[in-house]
Amino acid sequence: MNRPRQARKKDIPKIIEGNQGIALETEDLILDIEILASGIRAIIEDPNKGTYWVIEQDDEVVGQLMITYEWSDWRNGLIWWIQSVYVWPRYRRQGVFSRLFKHVENEARIEGAIKLRLYAETANVRAHETYLVLGFTTDHYQVFEKNL
Repeated sequence: MNRPRQARKKDIPKIIEGNQGIALETEDLILDIEILASGIRAIIEDPNKGTYWVIEQDDEVVGQLMITYEWSDWRNGLIWWIQSVYVWPRYRRQGVFSRLFKHVENEARIEGAIKLRLYAETANVRAHETYLVLGFTTDHYQVFEKNL
């Protein structure tokens, strides 16, 4: 398995596939492919919005995650949010996400981030277990959202 790397434009079709997989598996949701492709392209073209990281085996993307950024005035520092995590089914339980995560954690330290955060579908217990093993803890915050 190759070392994780930042995604490039050529990875967009595979990231689209991964994000569709996430949405379908975790929320039984089918995403609008044009909106999704535009959103992925926006991040790859503008690193201020975030960064996609991918990991390959035999020149094929087998895992992905996206980082977005939140400035914390309370902490005077940058928080990296891990999102759009997907490992293709036949590569699960082989350390793909762990390798991606450890690489991103190291990059966050180098860049001076003060915290990593993520959220997971409440019913995705398997993901929760993985995150806890990697040193995450649950927080006292609850995520609220409102569609606009």
